[in-house]
Amino acid sequence: MNAYLVLKHLHVSCVVLSGFGFCLRAYWMLTDSPRLSGRAARTVPHLVDSVLLASALGLVWVTGQYPFAVDWLTAKVCGLLAYIGCGSMALKRGRTPGVRAGFLVLALLAFAYIVSVALTRSPHPYL
Repeated sequence: MNAYLVLKHLHVSCVVLSGFGFCLRAYWMLTDSPRLSGRAARTVPHLVDSVLLASALGLVWVTGQYPFAVDWLTAKVCGLLAYIGCGSMALKRGRTPGVRAGFLVLALLAFAYIVSVALTRSPHPYL
């Protein structure tokens, strides 16, 4: 298997793990579970997201496609920034359960946007 396929499969696997982990932590947040403050919930997402980022950078290097030069990659980066900000508000920084739930919805929408941009390779995947 060539480097591109290895990196792509690693990247997609990490996307699935990251999305599942976010949903699990969101469930724990909504149910006020003590698991959310456990060691695994604090460390595993950082490990998965680090491998996700490394595989993304590897794909950029292998393909020669760069954000801010390729429109759909730029859209993914912008979506990622929105996802990180909304996810942070949803899981940690939101002051009330209602605020957290609202940011949770926005984070999930941003995640869906990122995935749809990746699948369609278009910054406007719904058009």
